[in-house]
Amino acid sequence: MQQSKPNNPPRRLPAVLATLQAEIVACRRCARLVAHREGVAREKRRAFADWEYWGRPLPGYGDPTARLLVIGLAPAAHGGNRTGRIFTGDRSGDWLYATLHRFGFANQPTSTHREDGLRLTDTWVTAAARCAPPDNKPTPEEFANCRPFLVRELQHLPRVRVVVALGRVAFDAFWAARQVLGHPLPRPRPQFAHAQTYPLSDVTVIGSYHPSQRNTQTGMLTQAMFDRVFATARELLQP
Repeated sequence: MQQSKPNNPPRRLPAVLATLQAEIVACRRCARLVAHREGVAREKRRAFADWEYWGRPLPGYGDPTARLLVIGLAPAAHGGNRTGRIFTGDRSGDWLYATLHRFGFANQPTSTHREDGLRLTDTWVTAAARCAPPDNKPTPEEFANCRPFLVRELQHLPRVRVVVALGRVAFDAFWAARQVLGHPLPRPRPQFAHAQTYPLSDVTVIGSYHPSQRNTQTGMLTQAMFDRVFATARELLQP
């Protein structure tokens, strides 16, 4: 597919993040996920027959000086696995980036492909798993294989002060990564709930239902509910 070049080039990543992104894209740790993501990229969906699918793991994306970290579940087979950018080219991404734009975290409300000019401000978007999984369900072992990538993002995004976890899986992935970094779980153990805040000494975590098509079409997650999460994030990040 022909893609227009952006008007505003992305901010240069620090070497540690650039190296991490290259390692993620080259990862082949999980044979099941490699087979699935590459199979989808070969077979494609009829609506995207003219696309050259990405078909590789997805690194995080955004502002390396971010104070807001957004964690999702995994790339969609014909979304991020097609476009090469996290939360891009599917309905979940439509919800996420439009909302980020409304609250001043993105320069535009849409994210359609890697060269569409989207730039995030004060925000980094990532996921618990980096490959599109069959039935959107990575195994515990696959999540464990991906965990070091999230751990290193937490290490190399030192200004993060607010974490939005999109869904229970992302919520659990965040706490698991913090434990690797030597932070014990709070007691009592945090229980996921939508729009619930979890203040820690260094960051505040906010739980949110995932903006999946299933959640948004059934009304489990409404736009007002999603806005509430990012309004809270914006308020917490005020000087």
